[in-house]
Amino acid sequence: MFKTIHSVFYRIAWWMAVVGGALLTLLVLMLCVSIIGRTASTILHSDWMQTNMAGLANWLIDIGVGPIFGDYEFLTAGLAICIFCFIGWCQITGGHATVDVFTAGLSDRSRRRLQMVLEILFAIALVLIAVQLYEGMSTYIRRRSTTFLLQYPLWWNYLLALIPAVITAVIGVYMAVVRTIEALTDRPLVVTEGAEH
Repeated sequence: MFKTIHSVFYRIAWWMAVVGGALLTLLVLMLCVSIIGRTASTILHSDWMQTNMAGLANWLIDIGVGPIFGDYEFLTAGLAICIFCFIGWCQITGGHATVDVFTAGLSDRSRRRLQMVLEILFAIALVLIAVQLYEGMSTYIRRRSTTFLLQYPLWWNYLLALIPAVITAVIGVYMAVVRTIEALTDRPLVVTEGAEH
């Protein structure tokens, strides 16, 4: 039964990481297009272009060559979503960076206890972050705040980040329970890959 439960959490974390990776790729592409557009717009507005090729420059400006409008707002919202999508994968695979120089001399039992404490602290932090995101979303709903450029409700950003944050918090709590059982029984339940150092 435990293997089935772990498999479900593992698949959820994997799919979240895939979604986060796809979103991050789209954000990078959007940023590249926006930077190219901003550079092109600067060139098109330059004195040389306006003097020597005003018709072409103005036509390109009129059809929309320039930065993506609201790129910064998309970027800030998207990066928060990506971060929460990736943290769940790091939790379930043990992919967080560690400093083994401090733990290399510890016994397996001591290492399991230390890992239990760290997973519990991480789970508490993830739950608190999710709760604070919810509080922030509620505040922005009440205030009816909007983004500066695109003027869409600011709470949308919080909601989109809250969904993976809650899933990540659940994964964090699950891993804290797993590590606690491992520490109490003094045997591993989950073999984690660990981070590449």
